[in-house]
Amino acid sequence: MKFTPLTSPAADSDGLADEYKSAREIGLVRLGDRQLYFKKGLRVYYVPYEDIGRLFRRVVSVPARLCCGKGELNMEHLVVCGKDERELAQIQLPDTRAARALMEQLRTVAPQAEFGRPVQI
Repeated sequence: MKFTPLTSPAADSDGLADEYKSAREIGLVRLGDRQLYFKKGLRVYYVPYEDIGRLFRRVVSVPARLCCGKGELNMEHLVVCGKDERELAQIQLPDTRAARALMEQLRTVAPQAEFGRPVQI
């Protein structure tokens, strides 16, 4: 498993594997002591909590054909932005309940981050 930083590399890169294994897992996201981790393919990406500027949920409606007709599926994503308001990652979450639980946990570990989508002008 290769650890890839999205912002600044961790000072203690040897402890990343241990922190990743002991982190709380919600869907593809893991909440460590100092970093937010998510896995994509064979890589594990991480962002230190102090480098996060904004966090919000993005719900994408996907049209679907079901056995009884047409409908829409709502896909929940966690969007992580850096301090410069640039989007760093969009991470798919299993469902609405997991998304809400993850946001509550992130409020405690990253209190400096703003929560909610940016205001559109």
